[in-house]
Amino acid sequence: MTENVTIRDVERELGRLREASTGPDQAPRLRTSVMTHLAWVPERWVEAVEGVMGELGERHPSRVILLFPLPDDRRDAIDADVDLRCFMREGEEREVCSEVISLRLCGSRASAPASIVQPLLVSDIPVFLRWRGDLPFGAAEFEQLVEIADRLVVDSREWGDPAGAFQLLADWFGEIVVSDIAWTRTHPWREAVAALWPDVADVRRLRVAGPKAEALLLSAWLASRLGCRVELDVEPAGEIELVEVDGRAATARLEAKSPADLLSDQLEIFGRDRVYEEAVRSFSSVQN
Repeated sequence: MTENVTIRDVERELGRLREASTGPDQAPRLRTSVMTHLAWVPERWVEAVEGVMGELGERHPSRVILLFPLPDDRRDAIDADVDLRCFMREGEEREVCSEVISLRLCGSRASAPASIVQPLLVSDIPVFLRWRGDLPFGAAEFEQLVEIADRLVVDSREWGDPAGAFQLLADWFGEIVVSDIAWTRTHPWREAVAALWPDVADVRRLRVAGPKAEALLLSAWLASRLGCRVELDVEPAGEIELVEVDGRAATARLEAKSPADLLSDQLEIFGRDRVYEEAVRSFSSVQN
């Protein structure tokens, strides 16, 4: 990690790496970007992100910009590391490379990320913003990055207060398309509950053993589909282990997916998920 750099320094390093990626007896490596993948990574999420990013390159060649905010750093500076991560795709003769730009935003730089990121965006391709941890609604860094992104990818399981955050998140659906990895995890359970139809038509109570965010999403989804209030009982667990509708258990066919697989799924979605948006809006109205 090189300390105290400018964005021009980062651009020059990208150019140097491109030139160095071919030799006189070497086929040129193919640098391809299907998106710009931004990730906002507070300190507690650094290790988790490093593990996920190592698995994504082959599936989603892109320009990756990892933003590590350090607002309490005494310096007002940018530290940077620029790398090409290359791999061979089956059936291809050339390596495919993704550009990975890691930026530590020190001091006041952490509150103004958009001006740092914009010169590094690849034109004419979508910008996905993966936000790790709680969404700081109203904070300058959040609003700035949402403004330059096409899609916001979150995991409401990472939020300290998912109930409160869902109510605030609904107001942002007009600003940006939102994907929620926790919502994806509920998919097999939503299918299982739907399979109980018509016995669930008059449901009054939902019992879920699992993460709170996913339990809230299931109850909001059921309430929005049926147009009624659903009482929710939550038993904390690391994964969804049980879903009961008025005492009747739903049986789901589960597929184990890694964090990288779950994020990869979101990076292949470009349209809005209206059912998710209705569920979150329904949740907000129920809470009020």
